[in-house]
Amino acid sequence: MRVVIAPDKFKGSLSAPDVAARLSAGLQSAVADLETTLIPVADGGEGTLDAAVGSGFTRRTATVTGPTGQPVRADFAVRGREAVIEMAAASGLALLPSVIHGGGPDSGTATTATSLGTGELIRAALDLGCRQIILGVGGSANTDGGAGVLQGLGAVFLDNEGNELPGGGAALARLDRIEFSGLDVRLEDARFTLASDVDNPLLGSSGAAAIFGPQKGATPSDVVALDAALANFVSVLAGEIGTRAERAAVAPGAGAAGGVGYIAIAALAAARRPGIDVVLEFTGLEQRLAGADLVITGEGSLDEQSLLGKTPMGVARAAARAGIPVIAVCGRSTLSPEQLTQAGFKAVHALTDLESNVEKCMAEAGPLLEQLGKHIGVHLPTSAARTDTKENVHV
Repeated sequence: MRVVIAPDKFKGSLSAPDVAARLSAGLQSAVADLETTLIPVADGGEGTLDAAVGSGFTRRTATVTGPTGQPVRADFAVRGREAVIEMAAASGLALLPSVIHGGGPDSGTATTATSLGTGELIRAALDLGCRQIILGVGGSANTDGGAGVLQGLGAVFLDNEGNELPGGGAALARLDRIEFSGLDVRLEDARFTLASDVDNPLLGSSGAAAIFGPQKGATPSDVVALDAALANFVSVLAGEIGTRAERAAVAPGAGAAGGVGYIAIAALAAARRPGIDVVLEFTGLEQRLAGADLVITGEGSLDEQSLLGKTPMGVARAAARAGIPVIAVCGRSTLSPEQLTQAGFKAVHALTDLESNVEKCMAEAGPLLEQLGKHIGVHLPTSAARTDTKENVHV
């Protein structure tokens, strides 16, 4: 009997590889001859790098510029000419000094944080010969419209006196022109995929500054200033590369990751795709489901957001196409039995079924997942029925 375990991370507790390993250990403690295939997955944000490494990519590391200018060691993944870059590794909120020391983002970092390190990671991938680059966005500290990405790739941002601008979104209010003479020529041969479920535009009341700025420490006045600065960036960039800069600003996904989505679309000609679709493709999930008897997926919180294309739904749809029953594990679930059934899950198991204290669940997620795995294993039939028979699996 073979079980495919394809979970996302349990945020704040365990990475996706750890979740899969704990479930596998529990299952195999109950069923000695059980075969498990572990496929950590993600929805294009944090955890995408782990999913890539778990699917045969090689983890590489580069020293790049963090969101506040400090050097950071950032990982990315390479397989042949493909690269997966998770921008949170270079430009994430978690890298802010205030966050590292137990605090939160503030107005200062909200207006000055840069995506420069993400551009430098792209350059590191180009150095290794990669020309198909997946950019996973999420958890970013910046609201700079992706200006830092362009700077990391060799563009120079100047004010009206010819002075180079510092990083960050606020400085874009003084942007007068952009010099592209030093832009990395290898970009001409590169193809980019923007893995993002965010469909916000760059500017306005549903744009990067208004919707995501407050999460990064921006005050109401910061939001107004950042939005105006980003609008100036669009105007200047349109003067350099033409109207595609203006079209990109209103494109779905332009507001992702503080506007990194914008520069990916406008300057890197990136194709935007749902994050889960991108991850399931490079992990080869559908092909690796062949011959499986059961699929287990999950994430930390199974809720309304999960139904909007998050990891469990993507895995459930793939399992349904293959005619394989799928069950979910999670830290907690707020979905009704009807919603879970409609989503295609034969059963759902939450850590809160074992431990009602949520804080304890998060702290002890590993052992609790092993208990859930053992419970699922104990209740498995000797040969789990495929859904193309008349039987169902309920565990």
